[in-house]
Amino acid sequence: MEKERLSNKTINASAKIVENQIVSFDKISGEEYSYRVYKDGFAGIYYNQGKIKDEEGFAKAEENLKLERPYPFELETGVRCRDKTENPLTDEEILQVANKAIKYLKKKYPDYTFGGNVYSIKWEEHRENSKGMDFTAKDANCGIDISFKHKDSKDISDGFIRFTQRTFSPRAFYKIADNILENFNKEVPMPEECIIFDKYYDYTGLLRSSLNLENLKNGTSLLSGKVGQKVFSEDLTVFHDVSDKNSWMNCFWDGDGVVCKNDTVTFIKNGKILRGFCGKKNAKKYRVKTTGNEGDNYTDIPGGSFNTMSLKIGKKTAKELLNGKLAIIPIQSCGGGFKEMGEYTMPVQIGLLTDGEKILGRVPPFTIISNMFDMFGKDFIGISKFNKQIFNDKAILFKCQVGKL
Repeated sequence: MEKERLSNKTINASAKIVENQIVSFDKISGEEYSYRVYKDGFAGIYYNQGKIKDEEGFAKAEENLKLERPYPFELETGVRCRDKTENPLTDEEILQVANKAIKYLKKKYPDYTFGGNVYSIKWEEHRENSKGMDFTAKDANCGIDISFKHKDSKDISDGFIRFTQRTFSPRAFYKIADNILENFNKEVPMPEECIIFDKYYDYTGLLRSSLNLENLKNGTSLLSGKVGQKVFSEDLTVFHDVSDKNSWMNCFWDGDGVVCKNDTVTFIKNGKILRGFCGKKNAKKYRVKTTGNEGDNYTDIPGGSFNTMSLKIGKKTAKELLNGKLAIIPIQSCGGGFKEMGEYTMPVQIGLLTDGEKILGRVPPFTIISNMFDMFGKDFIGISKFNKQIFNDKAILFKCQVGKL
């Protein structure tokens, strides 16, 4: 009988801001453990919040073998530790940053009301088993999420400034806040051609599900039958990336304990569909090699998916990609999304015009109209280099049609 133990520890501290005032400070720490035993192709699993003795955890897991959860796979091996922790904010520093941020924003933008929180998160995950595996991943980040509302606005909030780093830089945050707020209420016309400039994470959901191997094989994916074909833009490369360089608050192993070669696996290369992603279960079912993308589940056998859906960053900045044109950043958008056939519509209540670096003003409300194949195909402009002026992150640029709100 083989044994395995999974553990996760987090510490989350934050100062809450309401109407330009710090109203509370919260600190929450948690530990969770998953004890697992494997015998004759079945798994017995016991989940516990809080630390207990290993003997007790494994004994309870062995009792749960009677539930007959099938897991007919060999355990993985290896020893590795990754620690991406830099300088997370202390409790005192969180309050200092919050106080200084409120003072700065109130003084410079007296017509606005601010809310949100300043936070610090520490995270550690560990996995070990009786075959010699000993994996550890540690990380931490800190940041500030600030909502803002103009005194003349009838909305609850006009937008958000989200800023996260491993080592917090107040100056970098103020630079982004100034860029957004200085011309926020300046009305400007829509450009002749609508180009969206945004963090790409909100646009990859349907693409992610379309690359799921089971969906591809069952014919329920929009990409079924297209493996091996060039479907998207030459500039689009999509991959799973948990490398030491690019990892952000995640493990380098999947729910099965599998570590990808070089910590990456590519699904789309230069617009060509190479493969779908899967874990051991579907790899066995469809007689392919696992891509190391099984989701983790502390209370049951592995399930779901673990896929970072990383898009390859181009060699140009957003301003260089725009090449003299202007783009729109959706600051406030809701009420839309992808439909099952790939059509995409999203009402944008508040959009800001930008040259890729500087915010120029606020465009009239409109609706983004596109579809998955155009967004990542003929209308795909690229993924910009890390943008410190607006997002403190990489961003996607694509053309779209404009509809009425």
